[in-house]
Amino acid sequence: MTSRVWHPFTQHALHPQMPLIERASGSVLHGADGKDLIDAISSWWVITHGHCHPPIARAIQEQAARLDQMIFAGLTHEPAERLAERLVRIAPKGLDYVFFSDSGSTAVEVGLKMALGYWRNRGQARSKFVALEGGYHGDTVGTMSVGARGVFTQAYEPVLFQVTHLPFPSEGCEQACLDALETACKQGDVAGFVVEPLILGAGGMLIYAPKVLTEMKRICERFGVLFIADEVMTGFGRTGSLFACEQAGITPDILCLAKGMTGGAVPLAATLCWADIFEAHYSEDRTKTFFHSSSYTANPIACAAANANLDVWETEPVLERIARLGRMQEERLARFEGDERFLQVRRLGTIAALDVKVQDQGYLAGIGPKLYERFIASGVLLRPLGNTIYVMPPYGISGAQLDKVWAAVGEAASAGFVGS
Repeated sequence: MTSRVWHPFTQHALHPQMPLIERASGSVLHGADGKDLIDAISSWWVITHGHCHPPIARAIQEQAARLDQMIFAGLTHEPAERLAERLVRIAPKGLDYVFFSDSGSTAVEVGLKMALGYWRNRGQARSKFVALEGGYHGDTVGTMSVGARGVFTQAYEPVLFQVTHLPFPSEGCEQACLDALETACKQGDVAGFVVEPLILGAGGMLIYAPKVLTEMKRICERFGVLFIADEVMTGFGRTGSLFACEQAGITPDILCLAKGMTGGAVPLAATLCWADIFEAHYSEDRTKTFFHSSSYTANPIACAAANANLDVWETEPVLERIARLGRMQEERLARFEGDERFLQVRRLGTIAALDVKVQDQGYLAGIGPKLYERFIASGVLLRPLGNTIYVMPPYGISGAQLDKVWAAVGEAASAGFVGS
């Protein structure tokens, strides 16, 4: 039977059939055909503690039987109120208000709209945005606009707005990026600077130093530009700390969260901001209202899952697991150092990546789909970003499971799939 499902980021002409998954546990996806897949990318970077982590699953079940959904305009509920208080406590100091949404894209979209509303309500003509080259912030119109222009966005260029993109601050080129940021901010018309802290995600898992992020924030402060940190992927431990911004010692003006906020179990996002941004929208003048919502804003079941996730962080040794995973990744990466078939062997926290040396680099590199199919056949879910192979598993993955993941990478190299 032909499936009627249209899958995301999938060229169905090249992938007419795909494995059917019927359940999951820990770091494993269990197929209906009896074959297991080690989830080495946390199901698109969302699963943190492991699939179907019992405390989170229980919270979802209990909340679903009590209050499943309600309009969040003009009403509130305890799971959302409690979650907002807890997010403010754990976030970088100074972020006092929480706006809920449904996904990473909407979390960033909300951040962009907050920035624009802030300046408009203050009577200042600031409407431009600055972002890093190669960044990815989502697939809504605003987030595509601030993201990298290329294969992801070519078909949609007519509806995208213009953004100043800065050169990526790779090692040795940091100052060029900082100088470009300062030049843009000096113009006086920049509403906000949008950045993925410390590492680009879909842009190729490119890493830059915390000191660069610190200097970026300092420049934005000097020129009054709102600093919008997209921690959709980096938040909740991926980079080794709860939030990547911690490693740079900064508090963004706007912080965007999603993915790991519920442990990855159900969709939920949040955009945190400092009080001045909320207060710029606080008025008896209804035209200054923050006009954004979705039908499922602050869904009670999702909020209950997020509260259960924060309980896990408080009661289980999550940071110890993260540190352990980082060490295991470092140990297994070592075998690829000096291997001429790979470039830029790198790690940040729990994330490890390396680039395959090929002629056609980038997201559409021909080797990507070949590697994906081989990894699936090996019982490992790895989804290369073109010629970039990355491993970002749940924090509870075992050493034996991680060995199998990296063995699949090594076997692909030995079989000629890499470097050919």
